[in-house]
Amino acid sequence: MASLTPLAFAALGLLAESPMHPYEMFQTMLQRREDQNVKVRPGTLYHQIGRLVDLGFAEALGTAREGNRPERTTYAITDHGRSELEAGLRRMIAEPADEYPEFQLAVSHVDNLPAADAVTAMRARADALRAQRAGYDEAATGLQAKQLAERYWLDVSYVRGMLTAQIEWLTATADRIASGDITWDGPAVPDNSSHEDKDPTR
Repeated sequence: MASLTPLAFAALGLLAESPMHPYEMFQTMLQRREDQNVKVRPGTLYHQIGRLVDLGFAEALGTAREGNRPERTTYAITDHGRSELEAGLRRMIAEPADEYPEFQLAVSHVDNLPAADAVTAMRARADALRAQRAGYDEAATGLQAKQLAERYWLDVSYVRGMLTAQIEWLTATADRIASGDITWDGPAVPDNSSHEDKDPTR
């Protein structure tokens, strides 16, 4: 697949549903909370749609004006664009990508914090994620009220599931550190030399 930005790929996915003009695409992304998946800016979106056209993935259908609003060009996905979209989706869903999230890096070095600080930070993150999850719950309720088919907002339920898993891990790990179940001092690798089996006949 041609190298597309995440925003261009999201735009191509929307055009696969139906022809749209960029402003309609922008509003749809916001309504579906796709701004949580990609950085959405109207000017950037217009630029990316132009690139889709240049690549032959989309085409302009025509320009129309509603009332005093500026003229808006409606775009549609091409057969070539649909093939590229499907190929990209198969790869992105099936093949785990190499990603380097900041949080995972921080967890790998959290032992450099005092235990109390690690516990406090983990619990603070869990609280922040609960607030984020509440936002996704609200979004899901709104999308259900609009009777939007669930297949169009599976990302909302996916992110909510990932947030729940992270909250559970953070809470359990913070509790284990606080209780001493996870030791926070001593050597990285215990010295087991004193516990080696010895030949009793010697």
